[in-house]
Amino acid sequence: MGLHFALRFLTALPLPHSEVRPGEIGRSAAVFPLVGLLIGFALAGVDWLLRLVWPVAVANAGLLIAAILLTGGLHFDGLMDSCDGLFGRRDPLRRLEIMRDSRVGSFGVLGAASVLLLLYACLGELSGVPRSFALVLMGTLSRWAMVIAIWAFPYAREDGLGRSFKDGVGLGHLAVATAVAVGVAALLVLSGLGATVAAVSCFVAALVAVLTGAFACTRIPGLTGDSYGAIEQLAEAGVLLTFVSMVRAGYA
Repeated sequence: MGLHFALRFLTALPLPHSEVRPGEIGRSAAVFPLVGLLIGFALAGVDWLLRLVWPVAVANAGLLIAAILLTGGLHFDGLMDSCDGLFGRRDPLRRLEIMRDSRVGSFGVLGAASVLLLLYACLGELSGVPRSFALVLMGTLSRWAMVIAIWAFPYAREDGLGRSFKDGVGLGHLAVATAVAVGVAALLVLSGLGATVAAVSCFVAALVAVLTGAFACTRIPGLTGDSYGAIEQLAEAGVLLTFVSMVRAGYA
C-alpha cells in the first residue's frame, strides 16, 4: 500500500484511490526513491523515442515537458511557491502565507525558469548511455533527497499533507530509502556507470537536501510541502550538473 500511495502522490498516473491507513504515509516515503527509479526509466524511454523523431534540442524540450506531465507539475509548483515565499523581504509568518497562496509571483517565475534553463542546458551536454544513466539516477536520488529533508528538518505548519509525512517518517524509513537509492546507484555502476560519478551524485543529492533545508529554516520555522518539492527539483539539477561535470572530466 505504501508504494501505491507514493505513486499516487509523486506522479499524475490515473491510479485508483484507496483509503490511507495510519502510518501508510510514512511508509510511502521509504519507497520514494523506488518511484523515482520508475520515473527515471520512463523518462529514459521517452527520451529514446523523442530522439528517434526530433533533433536533440527539440527532444530535450519534449523530455522536460514529459517530466512535468508525468509528475503533474507537483515539484515545480513547490519550487515556485518556495521561491516566492523565501526570497521576499517579509517576516516568517507572511512568507508561509505567500507559500500557501496559489498565485505565482516574480520570484517563483524566475526560480522555475532558472531551473528549467539549467536542466535544458545540462541535457544538451549529455548523450548516449551516460544520458540514460543520468535520467535514471536523477529520478531516484532527487526523491531520496526529499526523504532526507522530511526526516532531518522540522515542519513549519501544524497541518497539511506535509505534516503527515513529517510525523510518519522515522529513521527506519530513511534507512530503507537510502538503501534503495544506494542500491540503484550500485546497480548502475555494475551496468557501466563510473563509480566516481555515482558516488558524487549521491553526495550532491544529499548536500542539496541539507543546504536547501538549512536555508529554508533561516527564513521560516521549518520546511513545508513546497520545500520538499523545491528540494526535489534542485536535486535533479544537481545530479545532472554532476554528470555534465564528470563527463567533461572523463569520469563517465
